[in-house]
Amino acid sequence: MYSPEFLKKQKERRLKWEKEAEKFRAKKSLPRFFTVSGVDIDELYTPESIAQSDSDESSFDRIGFPGEYPYTRGVHHTMYRTRLWTMRQFAGMGTPKQTNERFHYILKQGGTGLSTAFDLPTLMGYDSDHPRSLGEVGKCGVAVDTLADMELIFDGINLGDVSTSMTINSPASILLAMYLAVAEKQGVPFEKLRGTLQNDILKEYIAQKEFIFPPVPSLRLITDMMLYCSKHVPQYNTISISGYHIREAGATAVQELAFTLADGFQYVESAIEAGLDVDQFAPRLSHFFNAHSDFFEEIAKYRAARRIWAKRMKNKYGAKNPKSWLMRFHTQTAGCSLTAQQPENNIVRVALQALSGVLGGTQSLHTNSMDETLALPSEKAVLIALRTQQVIAYETGVVNTVDPLAGSYFVEALTDQMEAEAEKYFDEIERRGGVLQCIEEGYFQRELSRAAYAHQRELEKKERIIVGVNEFTMEDEGIDIPVLYIDKQVEKDQSAFVKKVKAERDAEKVKATLEQLRQVARGNGNTFEALLDCSRAYCSVGEMCDVLREEWGEYTETQEAMLPT
Repeated sequence: MYSPEFLKKQKERRLKWEKEAEKFRAKKSLPRFFTVSGVDIDELYTPESIAQSDSDESSFDRIGFPGEYPYTRGVHHTMYRTRLWTMRQFAGMGTPKQTNERFHYILKQGGTGLSTAFDLPTLMGYDSDHPRSLGEVGKCGVAVDTLADMELIFDGINLGDVSTSMTINSPASILLAMYLAVAEKQGVPFEKLRGTLQNDILKEYIAQKEFIFPPVPSLRLITDMMLYCSKHVPQYNTISISGYHIREAGATAVQELAFTLADGFQYVESAIEAGLDVDQFAPRLSHFFNAHSDFFEEIAKYRAARRIWAKRMKNKYGAKNPKSWLMRFHTQTAGCSLTAQQPENNIVRVALQALSGVLGGTQSLHTNSMDETLALPSEKAVLIALRTQQVIAYETGVVNTVDPLAGSYFVEALTDQMEAEAEKYFDEIERRGGVLQCIEEGYFQRELSRAAYAHQRELEKKERIIVGVNEFTMEDEGIDIPVLYIDKQVEKDQSAFVKKVKAERDAEKVKATLEQLRQVARGNGNTFEALLDCSRAYCSVGEMCDVLREEWGEYTETQEAMLPT
């Protein structure tokens, strides 16, 4: 990209600049300048910073054009000039009826996609009337027990017209089956359904810990769903390979990048081993990243992620369809960066984090609400979060040109650095025996613990400043913003409703479909087809999970994985 003569002149000019800059440095003791992830940042970046990359490719080949391999500059040629990112707002609370009301509100206010949060009992595969669900029904998301609940959630919402994301993992196949059953009842062909299912079980073992079954049968659930949806639900993203929760558990940006893509490669390999052609399923894989507070580090992370994914899919896994090389991703602003202190500051944090996601080329975006450290977001806080995206889209001008930061010496050098650091992690994961072995031995978990501990020490030493937390604090600070409260009556109503549904459904059909699920789980049939039949018969989440628990067992972390660092 740059001739040797040009670089020689640049070096001479830089040396001259260094002499002048030293006069300013000598006047003041300077702190360390480093990213949120602890990466030291040089004082100045020049063409040399890009030209000295360890990559065999030229800097131009690494950067390229938008919509062209290796997609450093984005997966679409025209990006937001022809289509804005999908504006999602995470919703789901209390009863299905309450969530339906919030969904209608979001759509009325200009939201272009729905994102569904489920409560802890649903995430863990228990019905609302189960003893282990006591005190948790509807608290951190909506309670879903049977198809009847899913029908209420999407009452009056045409599933053929809206893109729907669902944040669920172990029972993900069950919830998608219920979603498809609702579409059937609405008369919407599966081919028209759009959206994304999180369905990333590997990151649960690494970070979030909402797992039910052991890794191997859990991977079977995912590959069975991929196979079914590749044939019947072609526009739905069957998995959202998630770095978000890895980052929330304490990972650095490089760890989020590396561990997320390593999980993704494991899903690809599992699907290939199950007999699927890579180009049959890879175009519907998507990713989910965190947008943290270090503006340029996050942008570099997204650029590096696209490039790594494209190279691996093409060169290692032999994908021939260019759509299989594309890394399409959803972004959510960093929940772990939100503070209970001075919560209005979170509006500013979220706006800047969202802007980094947009400049990084995201296809979908969720902006957190200012009150999410205190409770599920209130209606007003959700509206502010949505308006944040709309201001970025319509007022800032950042959508006017494709990838405006391309060629920035700093951004491109940081992108190269993050790619190189991620490759080191891939080598280490392979050396240790692969993703599943690293989960069993606790390698990922220990890496996250070390990173989280280092970050906390930086805060305590004030090497890193968080406004309103360890600096710029206020005496007698009170929280005077309204907070959403989930009434205890929600649990009583939901428990009563699931009992009513179970009493009124066709008991023989329930028994027959659950038995068929059991036989498929024991054999080698497609589990998703069996779960779809169970859902149509109004079998509950708990009943279906109980069958799979009985056949596959429940996963318990090994002693090694739980050892402190």
